[in-house]
Amino acid sequence: MKAFTRLNGLVCPIDRANVDTDAIIPKQFLKSIKRSGFGPYLFDEWRYADFGEPGMDCTNRPKRPEFALNQARYQGAQVLLARDNFGCGSSREHAPWAIEDYGFRVMIAPSFADIFFSNSYKNAILPIVASAEIVDRLFKECEATEGYKLDVDLEAQTVTTPSGFSFSFDITPHRKHCLLNGLDDIGLTLVHAEQIKAFEAKHKAQQPWLFA
Repeated sequence: MKAFTRLNGLVCPIDRANVDTDAIIPKQFLKSIKRSGFGPYLFDEWRYADFGEPGMDCTNRPKRPEFALNQARYQGAQVLLARDNFGCGSSREHAPWAIEDYGFRVMIAPSFADIFFSNSYKNAILPIVASAEIVDRLFKECEATEGYKLDVDLEAQTVTTPSGFSFSFDITPHRKHCLLNGLDDIGLTLVHAEQIKAFEAKHKAQQPWLFA
């Protein structure tokens, strides 16, 4: 998993509440479990005017020009700005896979669905809960300023706007440690690889008949 320390990233606004995981990555794309290649299909039904299928080349698909991801000013965005209850609906892990594969590393919203919130951390994405007032401010500033970027400092747990306005965010020490060091659940286990090998060797020596 990619480590996260600090990011000065372009912001893309998705000005809708209750965005569910089927909108983030529609059900027809759930056939693959490779964890990669989902970025082109992120928000597929909102982003394209035709029906998307797995394996489609999205280069020449008809796009909806009003949708933020299709607008030139938001190309290369790494910070996703959203409204209440982002990531609700089914618990499909493909949703954070698609968000990360597209290039987003940070999401900011007043609230997130619980399972989606947890899955995001496990896929190298930092979900930040901010008050509705702060999120409103960020939406207004983003709309008014092309090239609007936020500086996100995980170590300091702060977000700073181009004008210098800054706010802090909460994160558990465990999740912070994992993001700073690029550790998912498998990575956390492999930190103890030598101890695991030693245990297995001892177990085999003490009970060899189990391994015959």
